[in-house]
Amino acid sequence: MFLWPKQGISLNKLNYSIVIERWEDLLNGVLFTLALSAAGIFLALVIGVVGVAMHRSGSGMLRVPVVMFVELIRNTPFLVQIFFLFFALPLVGIRLGPTVTAIIALAINGGAYSIEIIRGGVDSIPRGQIEAGAALGLSRRQIFGDIILIPALRAVYPALSSQFILLTLTSSVCSSISANELTHVAQRIESETFRSFEVYFTITGLYLLISWLIMAALSTLGNRHFSYPNQ
Repeated sequence: MFLWPKQGISLNKLNYSIVIERWEDLLNGVLFTLALSAAGIFLALVIGVVGVAMHRSGSGMLRVPVVMFVELIRNTPFLVQIFFLFFALPLVGIRLGPTVTAIIALAINGGAYSIEIIRGGVDSIPRGQIEAGAALGLSRRQIFGDIILIPALRAVYPALSSQFILLTLTSSVCSSISANELTHVAQRIESETFRSFEVYFTITGLYLLISWLIMAALSTLGNRHFSYPNQ
């Protein structure tokens, strides 16, 4: 009989009926995680685009805060960031619920990385294209949106998609503030049933499913809006 090392748990003693009985809780956790991730990804993309626009504005008053924001977020752990929002902000009178805190934390974290990814794409745009747009009399908004931003997003979309998948998996950390996402649900079920292997083996598969769904959605979005036109 095979035994797990140092645990003495026999494979024939595994009981997945516990997981089956709590399928509604797990489904709610999956749906919440998908919604949480979608909100975080959307806001992160908005922050990324706005941050790059501020960075390229030519104004030091706009550029410096963006640089400081990116360095602060990229060089601190996500757990510290979400704890700061949830536990430190109430000290100055700002109280946020677990769900709102989780969305804001994911947006801020993903936004900082999105700024750097998009900025790399923007820097790859040939200067000649920008000068050609200016020569045609296009406004700065038209030049940034049509000549710089869209081609830049096309160039970096695969990297941006990978970052958003990582952000989706990072949402599991939100369980630390009791946001009702999949990992938090799993922790609650495990604490009530003491069936650790069955619960966490199941949510491993569910996270694979969530990643696949987000990946499929991002791929569809990319093919529709950010793919290169047929020659």
